[in-house]
Amino acid sequence: MSRVKWKGPYVRNKLLDNIKNSIAIYKNGIKTVYKNFVILPKFVGLTMQVYNGKTFITIKIVDEMVGYKVGEFVLTRKQFSYKKKKNKK
Repeated sequence: MSRVKWKGPYVRNKLLDNIKNSIAIYKNGIKTVYKNFVILPKFVGLTMQVYNGKTFITIKIVDEMVGYKVGEFVLTRKQFSYKKKKNKK
């Protein structure tokens, strides 16, 4: 279910304030724990560190990401793979 158009995209005000000061203050990118806000065109070119529940994942924002939510680019679960058994001879 998408957000109503008349409300506009959801972005945290604190995040917008951090982006204005991001060049001088943040060397490794902007840290955030929120994954539910929409990526805006002014975010393009920035690096962000998004918390996935265990560690901060670094994301470089590109043009193709505009309009999507940040959480779509951060994996929160490990990929499962079966362990292969070695044949003993």
